Amino acid sequence: MQRSSFFLMGCLAALFLAGCVSQKKYVDARLHVASLLQDSLTLTRNLQICNDTVAGLRSRNAALNDQLNRYIQAAATELSSKQKELLSSQQLIEAQQQRLTEQERQLRHLQEILHQQHALMDSLRGAIARALIGFSPDELSVQMKNGKVYVSLQEKLLFKSGSAVVEPKGVQALSKLAQVLNQNPDLDIEIEGHTDSIPIHGRYPDNWALSLARAASVTRILINDYHVSPLHITAAGRSWYDPVASNSTPEGRALNRRTDIIITPRLDVLYRLIEQNGALPPENTDAANSSSSP
Repeated sequence: MQRSSFFLMGCLAALFLAGCVSQKKYVDARLHVASLLQDSLTLTRNLQICNDTVAGLRSRNAALNDQLNRYIQAAATELSSKQKELLSSQQLIEAQQQRLTEQERQLRHLQEILHQQHALMDSLRGAIARALIGFSPDELSVQMKNGKVYVSLQEKLLFKSGSAVVEPKGVQALSKLAQVLNQNPDLDIEIEGHTDSIPIHGRYPDNWALSLARAASVTRILINDYHVSPLHITAAGRSWYDPVASNSTPEGRALNRRTDIIITPRLDVLYRLIEQNGALPPENTDAANSSSSP
């Protein structure tokens, strides 16, 4: 810019010395040169401002690029973490789905077992009812409750009042029942003696003793005389604490003086499957069933 100014000044001086221009033209030329110098200075300042602006923008751009890179790196790290979480969640969902599928399969298997056992017990109830068809309803009854077969033998069929000795007609009924039981060995059998609420006097000290003695008598006949397996049979006395009718009437007391033979399917397979699923704690069901055997 200074060289341009010197060049213009030199040209003006040369023209003046050579006498080629008039005084007025020389003054106009000087004014024009001054204007050009002023424009040159303005352009110089503007150029400097532009250079400073460019430098600032470059610095700002570098800062923004650095910030963008950090943001991209952070976003990439977060995305990687989210992808890992998503993968872990997907694996967890797949594991849960597999477990649910297995549980559904086991549930269907359990339902099939229960259905088979229900059908077995219903068939057993029918077989027992047919075997005992010669006895009247006021002597015994056969029914199915809660998946179990209940054979209820009244006192008038089995025992004399206050006695635990089974009468001949009662022995006949037990022989027919034993034939069916021996054809179905995979059963649990519980024999419960029941009395009415009137206290007894004589050979037995109380109704507990009488009810247990009667259950034991029936159990011995089934095992000793008719060879029902003793491995899964129990005897229990319930006294008068499990009535089926009111003890306030003679008719109700007669119904309560009974011996119930409760037949249950063996649930070993079912319990094992349930234990494998964690639904029940392990237990020795055989020991529990045989703990009260005579």
